Amino acid sequence: PAFEISLRPPAFSEFTGQVKVRERLELMVEAAKRRGDVLEHILLSGPSGLGKTTLAYIIANAMSVNIKNTSGPVIEKAGELAGLLTSLEKGDVLFIDEIHRLQPAIEEYLYPAMEDYRLDIIIDQGPQARSLRLNLPKFTLI
Repeated sequence: PAFEISLRPPAFSEFTGQVKVRERLELMVEAAKRRGDVLEHILLSGPSGLGKTTLAYIIANAMSVNIKNTSGPVIEKAGELAGLLTSLEKGDVLFIDEIHRLQPAIEEYLYPAMEDYRLDIIIDQGPQARSLRLNLPKFTLI
C-alpha cells in the first residue's frame, strides 16, 4: 500500500477526470479554510476505480490534516469505531471505504459522532451497565 499511496496525485490540480466533482471539492476545501473551520462530512459514491480514495487523500492534504483510512466491513465492533474516532485530532479526515457495508449497530454509533462530535458508549451489561459520553474533536468523515 505504501507504493500505491506514493502513486496517488497529492493535489487537486494533478487529479485527472471527474472535473465537476474536483471543482466542487476544491471550493468546499477553500471555503472551510477561509472560515478557519473543519470541512463538512462528504459522501463520495460510485463504482471502484473512479478515484474516491485518491480524492479523500487529496482533500486531507489540501486541508493539511491527517487521514485515517479504513473499510466498513473491517469495523465489526463499536469499540473498534471508538478507537478510530478517539484517535482523531481536530480537522482530521476519517475515510471509510465501503461505508455502506457497516453493520447497522455500528452506524448507530457513527450518527452522533458525525452530528454532535460525541460518542456514547455502553459499558458493562445488566444492572451494572452505564453510559459513557466521549467528546470528539471536529473531524471530517468521507
